[in-house]
Amino acid sequence: MGYTYCTIKNSIIDTMSPQNSKPSFTGHRERLRQKLAERGLDSFLPHEVLELLLTYVIPRKDTKPLAWALLKKFGSLGGVLDADEKHLRQVPGIGLHAAQFIKLVRAVFRLYSLEQAKEQIAIRSPQQVIDYCKASLADKKEECLELIYLSVRNTVIGTQIVATGLIDQVAISPRKIIECALDASAAAIILVHNHPSGDASPSKEDIELTQAVIRAAALLSIRVHDHIIIGKGGTHYSLRANDNI
Repeated sequence: MGYTYCTIKNSIIDTMSPQNSKPSFTGHRERLRQKLAERGLDSFLPHEVLELLLTYVIPRKDTKPLAWALLKKFGSLGGVLDADEKHLRQVPGIGLHAAQFIKLVRAVFRLYSLEQAKEQIAIRSPQQVIDYCKASLADKKEECLELIYLSVRNTVIGTQIVATGLIDQVAISPRKIIECALDASAAAIILVHNHPSGDASPSKEDIELTQAVIRAAALLSIRVHDHIIIGKGGTHYSLRANDNI
C-alpha cells in the first residue's frame, strides 16, 4: 500500500509541476510566431507587432496587455518606437530591459535605413530623400543641419551634420556650407534639418538661409536641389516642392 500511495503521490506532484503545465499565453505566442512565419509582418496589426516584439524580452508574462498599454500611451507603433526610455518605463510592466530592447529595435531600423539610402545608385525621387532624412534626423532631440553630398549623377557620395544648436535655432553661414561641399567634392547638395519641437514648416530664417546658400553655390557651379525640414512625428516639408526656393 505504501508503494502504491507514493506512486500516486509522485504522479500527482509531477502532473502539477510547472514543467508539465503551460501558461495560457504560451499558445498565443506560438500562434503569433506561426503567423509571422507563414504570412510575414505585413499581416500584423500594430498591437500584434508589439506583442511579438515583447515576447523576446519578457518570457514569462502575457504581453498583449502591455502592447495595448503602450499604444494607448504613445498613440501608434511609431510613437512607441520613437519614445525615449524614461517614458517607456512609465508604462506598468515595461522594465529597463524591455525599454532598452524597444530602443534597440528603433536604432537598428535607423542604421538600416541610413545604409539603404546611402547605397542607392542615385537619388531618383524625392521620396528617397525623404526616407533618408526621416531616418537620419527624426529622433534627434536638438536641431541639426545636415548636408547630403551628391555627384554629377546624383549619387550620394557622403553626408555630414555641419551644425547643431538649440531647438529653435541653428547658426551657420552660407560660406561654411559651401566650404563643406567643396571639401566633399560635391556637384550638388541637399540641405536637411529638423524641427524637433513640432511643425515642419520653414521659418523666415530657414528660407533666407537657403536662398543665400543657393546664390553662393551658383558662383561655384554647385547645385542646391532642396532644403528638407523634418518635424515632430516624422512630418516633413520640402522648400523646393512648395516653391520657397
